[in-house]
Amino acid sequence: MRHRWLAALALASLCAAPATAQDDVKARTDAARAAALEFGAALIGELQKAMAAGGPVDAIAVCNTIAPGIAAEKSAAKGMTIGRTSLKLRQPKNAPDAWELRQLLSFEQRRAAGETPASLEIGEFVDGNGKREFRYMKAIPTAELCLNCHGSTLKPEVTAKLQELYPGDAATGYKAGDLRGAFTITQQ
Repeated sequence: MRHRWLAALALASLCAAPATAQDDVKARTDAARAAALEFGAALIGELQKAMAAGGPVDAIAVCNTIAPGIAAEKSAAKGMTIGRTSLKLRQPKNAPDAWELRQLLSFEQRRAAGETPASLEIGEFVDGNGKREFRYMKAIPTAELCLNCHGSTLKPEVTAKLQELYPGDAATGYKAGDLRGAFTITQQ
């Protein structure tokens, strides 16, 4: 009886499809997408609290001081490097690397061709820094909430706070639905 069970198990393992690189891309994309959504939800939650407590000036403080902590916490918990980047930077340390820049430009082209920013994402293995790693990006559409600090018309106190914290700020002039930037994730 035991031999039949072992034979059936051996046959089942021979018949099972081997994992492919495509399966690994899908699994990693799913994990990265979940991490990006979790990071985004935590960030939006903090922004909404700050807006309710003190308006856009308090929300600027969230992006300046709390967002990096959320990214670090999620990165450690998920075993990934999680961050944000954009073509129009507010925070210079979030500047896109060469791969991220290509993806952001591709996202802009895809958006111009009619794709919605919320649907824009990519996940792929790349060779970088002498090693193979998995890279993922998910577009961040500009929501109404974002326009308080990223729109074309800002309150004077918002402009003053932005100039204080980000003297080289280029992250204004957006409209709802524009591509604000992207969540970017690297997995080893």
